[in-house]
Amino acid sequence: MPQAPFFGDHAQGPEGGRAYWLTTADGVRLRMGLWPKGDKGTVLMLPGRTEYIEKYSRPAAEFGARGYSVAVIDWRGQGLSDRPKPDPMQGHVDNFAQYQQDLATMQAKLTALGISGPFYMACHSMGGCIGLRALMDGVAVKAVAFSAPMWGLKWALPARIISKLACVLGLGQRYVPGYSAATYLAATPFKGNVLTKDAESYAWLQSQARNHPELTLGGPSLRWLDAALRECRTLGRLPSPDLPAICMVGDAEKVVAATAIHARMAHWPKGRLKAIAQAEHELMAEFPQSRRRFYDAATALFAANP
Repeated sequence: MPQAPFFGDHAQGPEGGRAYWLTTADGVRLRMGLWPKGDKGTVLMLPGRTEYIEKYSRPAAEFGARGYSVAVIDWRGQGLSDRPKPDPMQGHVDNFAQYQQDLATMQAKLTALGISGPFYMACHSMGGCIGLRALMDGVAVKAVAFSAPMWGLKWALPARIISKLACVLGLGQRYVPGYSAATYLAATPFKGNVLTKDAESYAWLQSQARNHPELTLGGPSLRWLDAALRECRTLGRLPSPDLPAICMVGDAEKVVAATAIHARMAHWPKGRLKAIAQAEHELMAEFPQSRRRFYDAATALFAANP
């Protein structure tokens, strides 16, 4: 299989970054990015909904400067991985177990490339939900850092009723009300956005979306919403894994349910929660001092668990 495309012109990662095509057990073609420069271990970066490899080039540079390689996945339906038909701009999966297949395929590729670890995990937003399930299932990592993990959604009860009813009526492939094929970065100016307070970071993300619209994604389907809510409820009933963890969330969080984050971390035996002042959802794309707090705390935890 030929090497997958990697848009280095709009990525700012360490030298040597490249992308690979992978194929899951159920036949989905995925794209994986790898910056293999660190000698302290490899960070498995699990992105959020709508995201793609190039967005994590700056985080890869930060982790690389601290001695860690970084591997990132385009989840199915996102980035350049296979997308749903007939609407490739719609975020859609039938259930969140499909994302676990993607993660397992990523790990198998790293093994095939001769990358033996130690492995760590850094998860953002939806990636935090996927990562928590993987940890509960025994994924082999030494420690984990969460950035605003999606362990609950705002307005969960009405969303649950609407999405469940839509699926029962055979309308699960319609967009969640209020969403469309338009990608958030292209449709939303900096002022009033709910992702970051840092204008430079937002402009950089917008430039990626503008120059490579094929990487972007629109709103989720009602079936995705139903699957996400079901997974969050299921995970919420399970105990936290016996693994060192740090979780960081901005005090201006507006995308995921901060209450679910606080509830989970209050009962994580080896976990610690840090609130980031004056920060929104994208902690790795916030003001420089907020970004440094995330990377420094994450790598301090990783270094303590070699």
